[in-house]
Amino acid sequence: MYIYGKNVAREKLRSKEDIFRVFLSRKFHDEEILKCIRERKIKTTFLDSQVMDRKVLGNHQGIILEIEEVPTYSLDCFLESVHDKNKVLIVMLDHLEDPHNFGAIIRTSEALGVDGIIIPNDRSVTVNSTVVKTSAGAISYMKIVRVPNLGSTITRLKKEGFWIVATDMDGEDYSEIDYPNKLCVVIGNEGKGVSDVILKSSDFVASIPMSGKINSLNASVSCGIVLSYIVLKRSKS
Repeated sequence: MYIYGKNVAREKLRSKEDIFRVFLSRKFHDEEILKCIRERKIKTTFLDSQVMDRKVLGNHQGIILEIEEVPTYSLDCFLESVHDKNKVLIVMLDHLEDPHNFGAIIRTSEALGVDGIIIPNDRSVTVNSTVVKTSAGAISYMKIVRVPNLGSTITRLKKEGFWIVATDMDGEDYSEIDYPNKLCVVIGNEGKGVSDVILKSSDFVASIPMSGKINSLNASVSCGIVLSYIVLKRSKS
C-alpha cells in the first residue's frame, strides 16, 4: 500500500519496518527525511509533482512510501498481549465509516495510552492510506484488532473481566461513571451511533452533556473527550 505525508514518512522511516520504495518529488528538500532514506538505503524514485498527484488522492507533501499492508491482530493475540497488565483500555468502533475519523481516533488513542482498537471485518472503515495519513504516524504504535462480530467480541471481553462503556446521547453523564481497570469504550457510527444490540450489551452508556445549540459531536472528538477523562481519573486512583 501507499502511505504519504512528511509526518507519516518520518515515523515510518524511524521504525524498523520494511519500506519497499520511496517516491519523492523532485522539489522535496526535507533534509531529516532524506538522511533517513540514505541511511536505510531504500530504493528511491524521483517524480514530477503531477505524477505524484496521480498516485494518491491526498496531500502527499512530496513523499510517498510503498509499504506492506498495516498489520492487524486477532482478538486472541491481542488479549494475550495485555494479559498481565493491571489496567487495560480498549476502543471499539461500531462500524465507523469515515477514514479521517478513524485516523484521528488512532492518533488520540495512541497519545492517551489506549492498548488497542477493535474494528469489525465488515461494513466498516479499513486501514487505508487516508487512515495512516490522518493518524500522523500513530498507527505504527497502535494495535488494530479485527473481529468477525462485535456482539460475540463483547461477550468474550466480559468473560475476560472487561467492562463495556458505550457512548450515546441518551446515556448518563460520562463524568459520573466509575471506570474500572479493564475497560472497553465503544464509539458509534457517524450517522447511526452505537447499535441497539451493543447498547443493550453494555455495562454503562456514557453521554457528554451539551450546552450549545449543536446536540452532537464528531465521533473522534467524542472519543477524545471520554478517553481523556478516563485517563485523568485513572491517574488519580
